[in-house]
Amino acid sequence: MSDGDVIYKTDALIAEDIDQYLEIHQHKSLLRFITCGSVDDGKSTLIGRLLYDSKMIFEDQLAALEADSKRVGTQGQEIDFALLVDGLAAEREQGITIDVAYRFFATEKRKFIVADTPGHEQYTRNMVTGASTADLAVILIDARKGVLTQTRRHSYLAHLIGIRNIVLAVNKMDLVDYSEARFNEIVEDYSAFAKSIGIDSFVAMPISGFKGDNITSLSPNTPWYTGPALIEHLETVPLDNDRLAAAPFRMAVQWVNRPNLDFRGFSGFVNSGTVRPGDVVRVLPSGKTSKVSRIVTLDGDLDQAVAGQSVTICLADEIDCSRGDVITIADSPLEVADQFETTIVWMADEPMLPGRPYWLKTATTTVSATVTDEKYQVNVNTMEHIAGKTLDLNAIGVCNIALDRPVAFAPYAENHDLGGFILIDRMTNTTVGAGIIHYALRRSQNIHWQAVDITREAHAKQKNQKPKLLWFTGLSGAGKSTIANLVEKKLHALGRHSFLLDGDNVRHGLNKDLGFTDADRVENIRRVGEVAKLMTDAGLIVLTAFISPFRAERDMVRRMLPDGEFIEVHIDTPLSEAEKRDVKGLYKKAREGQLKNFTGIDSPYEPPESPEIRIDTTKMSAEEAAELIVGELLK
Repeated sequence: MSDGDVIYKTDALIAEDIDQYLEIHQHKSLLRFITCGSVDDGKSTLIGRLLYDSKMIFEDQLAALEADSKRVGTQGQEIDFALLVDGLAAEREQGITIDVAYRFFATEKRKFIVADTPGHEQYTRNMVTGASTADLAVILIDARKGVLTQTRRHSYLAHLIGIRNIVLAVNKMDLVDYSEARFNEIVEDYSAFAKSIGIDSFVAMPISGFKGDNITSLSPNTPWYTGPALIEHLETVPLDNDRLAAAPFRMAVQWVNRPNLDFRGFSGFVNSGTVRPGDVVRVLPSGKTSKVSRIVTLDGDLDQAVAGQSVTICLADEIDCSRGDVITIADSPLEVADQFETTIVWMADEPMLPGRPYWLKTATTTVSATVTDEKYQVNVNTMEHIAGKTLDLNAIGVCNIALDRPVAFAPYAENHDLGGFILIDRMTNTTVGAGIIHYALRRSQNIHWQAVDITREAHAKQKNQKPKLLWFTGLSGAGKSTIANLVEKKLHALGRHSFLLDGDNVRHGLNKDLGFTDADRVENIRRVGEVAKLMTDAGLIVLTAFISPFRAERDMVRRMLPDGEFIEVHIDTPLSEAEKRDVKGLYKKAREGQLKNFTGIDSPYEPPESPEIRIDTTKMSAEEAAELIVGELLK
C-alpha cells in the first residue's frame, strides 16, 4: 500500500466522519429564543457566554474578542462576552443593544437561534421583531435593580405574541453575593405581575452571565438552587411543533407553480396539520373544494406533508386558487371575515390614525385596512385600560380593523402565521405596526352587500353625464370654496347635475362631532369620501372644498372611485398670500396661540405631488380658474 493510498483512505474516513456529523446535526430539533429585559440587564453578555461555552467561537474571533475586551476597559484577562453580540459601532460606544442580533449555536442535543433584543424603551419595536418567531423568552433581571418597567413591558409583549415558555433569569447574582433572599424577593415580585397579565408559569433561575454561574452546569455558589442550568432547560423544553402537527391542515398559498401547460400546483408553507394525496380540501375565501392529487417537492413526491414543510400541492380539479388563498382540510375550514378585534403594537414615529388606510399583510395575503375604532390602550405597568384615539411609538392598543375584502384567518392563539399581521404605510412602504387577531367581529358576518337593479351606469345615463368627483384642496384662505362655488354655478347653467360638499358646511351636520386633531381630520375626510362616492353612484358631478391636508386620505378617496373619476384640484396659494387674505381671522388666532392644530401653522399640509389640475391664484382670478376647470372637466 502506497503512502498515497493511506492518505486517500484517511481523507475518505475524514469525509465520512463529516458526513455523519452533518447528518446528525441536520436532524437535531431547533429552538428559537430571545433574550429581553431592561437596559444593562446583561442580555448580550449572556449570549456571548452561551456561544463561548458551546465552543461556537473561532480562534481568530476569540483573539479579537480578547483584544477588544482590553481596549474597552475590561479588567485583567476576563472577556467582555457582550462584544460578541453588540456588533454595531453605536452599540459598543453607548454600551447598549440597538438592533436585533441573531446568533446560532448548537449542543449535542439541540440547535439554537437566539435573538438578542434591545432593552431600551425606544427600541421596543425591535424587540417585537425578534420575539415574533421565538419559542421561548429569557427575561433577564439585574439582581441589584429588580423588576423594572421594561421588564414588565417585554414580559407583556412576549406573552401577547404567544411565547408559552418563559425563563426568568435573575442575572448578576455575583454582585449581590449570591443572595437567596434577594433571588426569592425578585421572583415573588415578578410572580405577582406575571399572574396579572396571564402568565401561568415560568422557570426562575439565578445566574451570572459574566461568571458563568448556572449557565452550562449548576454553580457551587448557589447550593440553595436545585433547578436546571440554563442550557439543560433550553435543551429539553418542549417545542410547539407537536401542537401544530395535531391541528387541522392549513397552508397559505405563496405561489401558483405553472412551469408549463401540463403542470399546475400551489406552493406554500404548511402552517399546521397533515395532508395526504386523496384528502378533500377547501380553498378559502372562495370555499371551492377539490382533492389533493399530488404533493410535490424538489426531491420527489411525498406520501404526506406536515406542519413546517414547504411543498407544492396539486389538486384534482381546475378551481380558482391564487397567492393569498388558504388551502384547508374540507371538514375543518377556517373562518373568513373582513373585520376583526386586534391588538396592535405601534412601531412608527408617526402616530396611528384611525380611518387612515394601511396595507395589512397576514401570511401571504396583502389587503387594504383601516383602524375603525381604538377601544383602549394598555398601560403595561398597571395593566390599566386608557382611552385614546391614536397610538404613538411603542404604544399597545386593542383596536377594531376593517379590510377591503374578506380573508381566511385563525385567531393568533391558535395559529401565529394565520393570526398575526403587520401594517405597512402605503406612501413609504415601511412597517408601522404589528398585531394579532383576536376574533372576527359579528358585524362582518351579519352585514352583506345588497344587490340593486339600478346601477351607477344607469344613473349616469339618465343624467346624460359622466360622474366625477372634483376634489378641491389647499390651505385655508386659498380660495377653494369660492372657486368650487363658481364651478358649480357654471355646471348648473350648462344643465349638469352636481352637488357641492363644502368643508365648513359639512361640519355643521355630518361631521359636527369632529375636531381638528390629525385623527379627526382623517375621519372627516373618510366620511366625506364615502358620501361623495354614494353621490357619484347616483350619477352626480360632486365638488368638495376641504383643506384635506394629508396625501394618504386624498389617495384613499381616489381609490374609492373608478379610474378617471377622481380629479384632484390643487388651489395652490402660498401661505403668505393666504395669511394676507385671512377673511375669517383664523391665521391671526393661530399665530396668537388661540387656535390649535391649524393647517400651515402648527399642523402640516402635504400638497399634491401630481394633481390633475393646479390653480395658481396669484396668477389668475377665481372666475378664470373656474372657466379653466369647467373646460378641463368637459373635454
